[in-house]
Amino acid sequence: MKQILVAVMAAVVSVGAVAAGDAGAGKAKVAVCAGCHGMNGKAMVPNYPSLAGQNAAYIEGALKAYKTQDRKGYQAAIMYGMAAALSDQDIADIAAFYASQK
Repeated sequence: MKQILVAVMAAVVSVGAVAAGDAGAGKAKVAVCAGCHGMNGKAMVPNYPSLAGQNAAYIEGALKAYKTQDRKGYQAAIMYGMAAALSDQDIADIAAFYASQK
């Protein structure tokens, strides 16, 4: 029984490691985002949100909601197309990058 518990714990830890965002990898993935949100997440246009320093979990949730088209409202249609091709790892990396910006 102890061996099963250890195996389950190891699996949970390894899944968490895969899902964690990598800010360095995220930086390489945000070039297309920069047009609206700025290179470092500081939007130059007042109508677009700045993402620098935003909570990573919030950004992940928002991108996943755009990907599934569950998030509605201002500019949502544009974000549907932007998020459609992102994998869960891409989303985690992008979120980690923007969260690391100040």
